[in-house]
Amino acid sequence: MPQVSVVVPVLDDAEHLVRCLDALAAQTHSVHEVVVVDNGSTDRSVEVALAAGATVLHEPVRGIARASARGYDHAAGDVIARLDADSVPPPGWVAEAVRLLARPDVVAVTGPGRPARGGTVLRTVWNGLYMGPFFALMWSALGRPPLFGSAMAMHRDTWAAIRSRAHRDDPEVHDDVDLSMQLDPAWHVVASRSLTVEVSARPLSSATSAFVRTRRAFHTFRVNGRRANPVRRWARRGRVATGVSPAPRPIEVSRLAAPPAETARVPAPPVARTGTAPR
Repeated sequence: MPQVSVVVPVLDDAEHLVRCLDALAAQTHSVHEVVVVDNGSTDRSVEVALAAGATVLHEPVRGIARASARGYDHAAGDVIARLDADSVPPPGWVAEAVRLLARPDVVAVTGPGRPARGGTVLRTVWNGLYMGPFFALMWSALGRPPLFGSAMAMHRDTWAAIRSRAHRDDPEVHDDVDLSMQLDPAWHVVASRSLTVEVSARPLSSATSAFVRTRRAFHTFRVNGRRANPVRRWARRGRVATGVSPAPRPIEVSRLAAPPAETARVPAPPVARTGTAPR
């Protein structure tokens, strides 16, 4: 059975973090470690993480890309999952991520988020203005599904293959978009509704929030240069699909003992208590 590390970056989000860690403790597939990366919180986030038995890393340099990468580097599991502090995965989420990653040549898996609170109107707006466009536009630009940072998992070897290219020191990059761009367009990423998690509706909380996210997405494309060019990415996929270029073998991942299964696509017991006391 593969060991799973779950990385959760946090900045002053103790209330949401409690629900996220409770959900991880209830997973049907045991979690080897939960790594909470504190990015300078002044609330009870570190206290909450330690009380839940998580490993706490302190990343003093602000930026979610920096904090997330710190967690990925530390993770010891065969699989590295990433959730945000406001993510609430259902009990079978980790097991499903492991199952999907067991399919041949799959390097990463991801799913959408849905608002934890709110009725039909909010969810319709969410899907129409945020989640749907994110997957559709990023899928078109990247040549394959993007990774959604609130609900994603990858082989540790996948991270090892791309970690040197990630723009971890740029606080303006959209970190999950940047991570998606470092994956070869021909690598197999699975996006599935079965990996849906509940999240807060903060992306729709204000026009300013939407503007910042959009600005960071454009900035991420700009700093990635040729690697972000949609024409080049689709051409790469086309060459591999037609046999002009050899099929990529990016990583040597351990094949997990689970049968392959088709999935629909979209545009654990508590861990041992360790960590560093807050300063």
